[in-house]
Amino acid sequence: MVGMNAQDLNITHAAYTSENGETWFTEIPDYSPGFSVGIIGEMYLHRNFSLRTVPSLHFGEKQMVFRESNTGAEEKFAIKSNYFTIPVDLKISANRLNNYRPYLLTGVGVALDLTKKNQLPVQLNPTDFFFEIGVGCDFYFPFFKLIPEIKFCIGFSDVFNHEPLLNDTSLYRFTNSVAKATSQMIVVSFNFE
Repeated sequence: MVGMNAQDLNITHAAYTSENGETWFTEIPDYSPGFSVGIIGEMYLHRNFSLRTVPSLHFGEKQMVFRESNTGAEEKFAIKSNYFTIPVDLKISANRLNNYRPYLLTGVGVALDLTKKNQLPVQLNPTDFFFEIGVGCDFYFPFFKLIPEIKFCIGFSDVFNHEPLLNDTSLYRFTNSVAKATSQMIVVSFNFE
């Protein structure tokens, strides 16, 4: 499997106000494309159902922008995330019609962030659990199958590290301004079997 991904965070704001009256909010203003690669393993349960796992590496980056609501002051942090994911999916395929066969998939998985953490005041936890849903279509050729696929990975655990790494109380404006952050990723891939 080879493809591209876009990583995002769904952020819940805490509306934290610092001692000097500053209120900081954060957002991910745009998406940076990343690269994905993986290996497919599939176990057929029935003609139209199979269990599938695609251990994958997803290389990407997120830009977090913190803004103060009164002054408009900004702080930007580039957070690189190289995820190793292990999903387990149920693949529900239609019957083959000529040389194509569409399918749906749904499942759960675990993601491990392999990026070495630097000393940024904003950090993400290295482990995440996610739900995924996707669609694709098998195209049959004489010697292989080409399978374009799009899937959405939605994390359901808080990946934001709320403890500042440095003993600096001024960094609380970042760590306390986020109540929760869950990961989201879109993967557009081409599978070869």
